[in-house]
Amino acid sequence: MATSTADQPIQVVPVAAGAAQCPWPTRDVSDLHLAHAPEWAAVIAQAYGHAPMYFAAEGDAGHVGFLPAFVVRRPLLGTVVTSMPFLDGGGPCATSAAVADGLVTRLVEESRRLGARLVEIRSARRLPVATAPMEHKVNLVLPLTSEPDEVWKRVDRAGRSQIRKAERSGLSIDVGGAENVDDFYAIFATRMHELGSPVHAQAFFDAIAEYFGPRARVIVVRKGSTAIGGLIALAFNQTMTVPWASCLRQFSALCPNMLLYWEAIRAASLEGFTRFDFGRSTLDSGTFHFKRQWGAEPSPLYWYSIPIPADRRVATETTAVEGLGIKVWRHLPPTVARRLGPHVRKYLIQ
Repeated sequence: MATSTADQPIQVVPVAAGAAQCPWPTRDVSDLHLAHAPEWAAVIAQAYGHAPMYFAAEGDAGHVGFLPAFVVRRPLLGTVVTSMPFLDGGGPCATSAAVADGLVTRLVEESRRLGARLVEIRSARRLPVATAPMEHKVNLVLPLTSEPDEVWKRVDRAGRSQIRKAERSGLSIDVGGAENVDDFYAIFATRMHELGSPVHAQAFFDAIAEYFGPRARVIVVRKGSTAIGGLIALAFNQTMTVPWASCLRQFSALCPNMLLYWEAIRAASLEGFTRFDFGRSTLDSGTFHFKRQWGAEPSPLYWYSIPIPADRRVATETTAVEGLGIKVWRHLPPTVARRLGPHVRKYLIQ
C-alpha cells in the first residue's frame, strides 16, 4: 500500500513483528526508544496474548522507518491498537517526517479495518493528527560518561548522603538476570498491592529476561539474605532504561532505592552506555523530583488517543478502570490480588 505526500510516495507494508526485515533506522533519529526493541514482539505476545501489528516504510533518498503496535481486544471496552502497550514510548521511528506520517496513516487505516475503537500512540515527536496529545508525562534521562565519578558529582548533596547511608547500613547489591526475577517479583507485587494497582504477571518479567537475555539486568538490593528492593534495567540503543523498580516500604529508612539506582547508573557508566533513562513521570510529581536529583533532564512525551471514527468522543476508559482498581485493590487479600492482578493488568495498557 502506498501512502502519498505532496513530495513523494511512501511505501508502507506490514512486516513480521521483530523480524530482521524491519528497516531499523540508524541515522538522523531522535525518537528511537526502548519500545522499538524487537524483543517486545515476543514478550508481549507470549505473556499476554496480544497480537502484534508492525509496519515498515520506505521513502526516497533512502529514508526508512517502522512502527510497532499491538491489538488489544478488551472485554466490554472494545478493541484498542496501541504503540506500545505497557511502555513509555512507541510510535513511528523514522529518518524523515514524511515516512513517520505515512506509518501513522497506515496504522489508523488498518485499525479501522479491524474494528478498533481507538488508536493510542506514545511518541517522542509531535504527529500530524487532529487529536491533541497529552503532554503531562515526560521521560527523565541522565547523560552518562565513562567515568562514574563525573556522574556522581551531578547527584545532589542529599542524594549522595542517602547512598552513603545505605552503604553504611550493610545493604548489598546483587546484579543478575532470570535467576533474580522471583525476588524482584515478590517485592514488586507487594508494592503494587499497597498502591492499589493490579500487578503484571510474573510471566511478563520472565519473558523479558528470556528474550532480552544479557541485555536485561535484574538488580536486587539485600539486607543480609533478605531481598528488600529490585529493579529491571534494559539495554537498547546505547541507553540503559529502568521501566520497573520497587522497594519494600518497611525498609525505606535505609534508603535501598538510592543504592539500587546508583549501582545501576554506575554499572551503565562503566559499560559505556551514554544515557540512563529513569522512565516516565508526571511533571512535578514526587517521582519526577526523585529522578531530577540525579541530574536527569526531562524529555517530552506525546501521548495520542485517536478515536475511530474520527468524530467519536474519546472516553478515558482505561483511566476509569484504573481508578476503580485503586479504590478496591488495597482491600483485597494480597494472595487474591496477586492471583487476579495479571488478568486485569493485561488490559491496563498504560
